[in-house]
Amino acid sequence: MNLEFNKNEDVLKQSLSDLRQRLEKIYEGGGKKAMEKQREKNKLTPRERIDYLIDKDSSLIEIGAFAGYEMYAEQGGCPAGGTVAGIGYVSGRQCVILANDQTVKAGAWFPITGKKNLRLQEIAMENNLPVIYLVDSAGVFLPMQDEIFPDKEHFGRIFRNNARMSGMGITQIAAVMGPCVAGGAYLPIMSDETLMVEGNGSIYLAGPYLVKAAIGEDIDNETLGGAVTHTEISGIADYKFKTEQECMDHIKRMFSMLGEKPKAGFDRIAAKAPKKSAEELYGIFPSDSKPYDVLDIIERIVDGPTLLPRDESQGRSASGFEQFKEDYGKTIVCGYGRIDGWAVGIVANQRLIVKNKKGEMQMGGVIYNDSADKAARFILNCNQKKIPLVFLQDVTGFMVGSRSEHAGIIKDGAKMVNAVANSVVPKITIIIGNSYGAGNYAMCGKAYDPRFIYAWPTAKIAVMGGDAAAKTLLQIEVASRKTKGETLHAEDEQKMFNEIKNRYDKQTSPYYAAARLWVDAIIDPVDTRKVISEGIAAANHNLLIDELKTGVFQV
Repeated sequence: MNLEFNKNEDVLKQSLSDLRQRLEKIYEGGGKKAMEKQREKNKLTPRERIDYLIDKDSSLIEIGAFAGYEMYAEQGGCPAGGTVAGIGYVSGRQCVILANDQTVKAGAWFPITGKKNLRLQEIAMENNLPVIYLVDSAGVFLPMQDEIFPDKEHFGRIFRNNARMSGMGITQIAAVMGPCVAGGAYLPIMSDETLMVEGNGSIYLAGPYLVKAAIGEDIDNETLGGAVTHTEISGIADYKFKTEQECMDHIKRMFSMLGEKPKAGFDRIAAKAPKKSAEELYGIFPSDSKPYDVLDIIERIVDGPTLLPRDESQGRSASGFEQFKEDYGKTIVCGYGRIDGWAVGIVANQRLIVKNKKGEMQMGGVIYNDSADKAARFILNCNQKKIPLVFLQDVTGFMVGSRSEHAGIIKDGAKMVNAVANSVVPKITIIIGNSYGAGNYAMCGKAYDPRFIYAWPTAKIAVMGGDAAAKTLLQIEVASRKTKGETLHAEDEQKMFNEIKNRYDKQTSPYYAAARLWVDAIIDPVDTRKVISEGIAAANHNLLIDELKTGVFQV
């Protein structure tokens, strides 16, 4: 190991330490006092409920832990968007789990709460996964009702999805462990089966105070909408239980009886560990934006070779990764391999400075005409072979300038974007470094429907880098002032540049992206294999129905 490796390792591990500290704070939900109040009512916290529910030899792949991060300071914050959610295994069945966090504003729905729940339902629908709702919510956060109630992607869309999933044959089980109020009352009733916990679970369109104000009736919670009422009188609920544990034990029994459904049939064999240790990813990824060989990243993610051993002199095919058009379009690496046994096609930005077929030097991380052409062809090949795609993003955008424009960079870029947009095999995106401009789109950013999208702590997502953006905005500001007859001194320009850059850099951080659900989670690089494997396992539950159609593009 060299000095550069050790420096990179120290920086990335410090970033991971910072990530864990932020997560620990988020895991506190609404705070220790709120958690204690929950336990005084014989109620578990949402994370305790999920820990009890999932199989003991498994763990939850959490989605949206940073949802709402630093977004609602005036309202007192909304840790994890007021819900804990992810993909886990219950009685051996992979499923989506959503649990309201009653310790955060009584489980009220903020705008980001709705967005997060819709994202989890989208995952369930795309991958045909059963859903478990652990309900404990006071309903919409009224001070922000205009941002959560009426629009297409707001609160009501959740119930529409309940209905659509039921029609798709996706099992939905709702366990009501606390209040379930107003419009939120529809979620458990639109699920396939509704379970309630006596004494704590309640379902009603209007609570006792509103009933008193509206019609003058005096009534208590339990009589109005408790477990006994809804299992013995209204018939709304299907089961009642004395404790949350009994309720979740029943969910486990129900899930153990779910029948198998046809799979998509993505190829999988026995997994092999990567040829080189994943721990070395910490030292390989540069802390200072220097060029690096993305093949060093890939060979620590893909399985070791599954074919007959080859002489090292034959190159990296001995690592378990077979390159496609290795000597063409070198700023994008494409190839076939396996991850945890699953066959995958990998599209990765190459950050080395390389020579093209004409002997010209090409900057790393930039998509050139030949790279876009190669990637588009490879993506179509993977669709034809029914091989899931993995995108490793570290891209600064498409090449600019007269030479690229005259060569038709827009045409070739459009070809690649067309292939990504029309791809019907599952796409999983990992943002390991830069994700700038149209490069984000071509490498399957959020707008291009990746089944799952994750970021390393080193990720940066924006139209362009902080320095470039600050210089551009500063030039515009200086020009604007000159037209008004004003001048800026050098020190004033530098101050303005720093202010713009600091603001822009904050917006490019992975935490800013994760807070807004541009990415599903920020992950430890060592967990990259795991999240890709579980993502393909999820996708394998859904039969491919769409036929590949590439549309019209210029050649």
